[in-house]
Amino acid sequence: MITIYLKPHKEESLLRFHPWVFSGAIRSIQLDKDYPYDSPKEGEIVQVVDSKGKVLGVGHYQIGSIAVRILAFGIDHLPINFWNSCITSAYQVRCNLGLISTKNNTYRLVHGEGDFLPGLIVDIYADTAVIQAHSIGMHYHRNEIAKAIVEVVPQVDKVYYKSDDTLPHKAPIEGDRVGYLIGGDLADFNDDFWARENDLESRIDWLKGQKTGFFIDQRNNRALLEYYAKGKDVLNMFCYTGGFSVYALRGGAKMVDSVDISQKAIDLVRSNVVRNFGENAPHRAYAEEAFEFLAKTQNKYDLIVLDPPAFAKHRDAVKNALRGYQRLNAKGIQSIRPGGILFTFSCSQAIDKDMFRLAVFSAAAQVGRKVRILHQLHQPADHPINIYHPEGEYLKGLVLQIE
Repeated sequence: MITIYLKPHKEESLLRFHPWVFSGAIRSIQLDKDYPYDSPKEGEIVQVVDSKGKVLGVGHYQIGSIAVRILAFGIDHLPINFWNSCITSAYQVRCNLGLISTKNNTYRLVHGEGDFLPGLIVDIYADTAVIQAHSIGMHYHRNEIAKAIVEVVPQVDKVYYKSDDTLPHKAPIEGDRVGYLIGGDLADFNDDFWARENDLESRIDWLKGQKTGFFIDQRNNRALLEYYAKGKDVLNMFCYTGGFSVYALRGGAKMVDSVDISQKAIDLVRSNVVRNFGENAPHRAYAEEAFEFLAKTQNKYDLIVLDPPAFAKHRDAVKNALRGYQRLNAKGIQSIRPGGILFTFSCSQAIDKDMFRLAVFSAAAQVGRKVRILHQLHQPADHPINIYHPEGEYLKGLVLQIE
């Protein structure tokens, strides 16, 4: 086993169960005498010890600022049944949440550090699990993870792997980054696959769609919007597959407009609306750039959803991202009818909730309208936050009432 020795006092975060070891905390690396390389290979299982040699835990090694992601604390090797045990624990949590039913077969099974499996995402769509690896170590364990999922989750008999855009790496990667690991056949795949969320159906394309094919993390927030939608003219910006749009329609919206710059997204939202409400639903869809569309919306909508893609994917982009959030929210606050409701979100992990709230406050002050905060929103329970890893709180949202 490769051993990572930390500098004195650099073990403190691990003693508080934070799962990351940063490269600057490492004093030295001891390789096995028969190890065939001069340094650890990305994805290797390594043990981490403090400066006095006390074992702190075992995890995946990676080249970069985060050098080790801890999988288990206080031991120097993974138990034989490690993957089954972790998947069983995560599945039991989802069962206890009441997420799995005839009305809902779409949920996140594993949420990285929040389920004590840093670098791993698993989403369930009916009988198919979609895995994304965000670390090389999880990539190399993909087959063991897939086997554990099928053994633990009775509804799942197919596992698709989709990590072509998610693997950070400094060295060549061995093995395919996309494709079925268990069941399924790419030759037979078509995108006419429908999953159910709170008794609404959505077409899922895990091959070519964003993330794993659907944004499961907005489930609860979509349900809240349904509560507010009755009789309102609704605008769903950055709509993607139209999750907020179909909930607004079920909630009795007078008219729903869905906007996304991607024509493919617009085609998806149209098909989702027809699937759930038929051809004559009060819905329109536009493939347009967000700010250009918002420039034409003065006093047209009672309820606006602003759910953009991440403006900041790393710390260096925070300043520009905050300016972007301020500009977008100023336009939304300026455009909405008096008494209107604005749902606004940030999914940028690098932007914390205080930063986001300040950007929205600045937008409101810039426009000069009276604004009340009705709700403060976050990710749902199947996207849990490890209490020792606050960085996992990535989704922030506010529901505002605009005078």
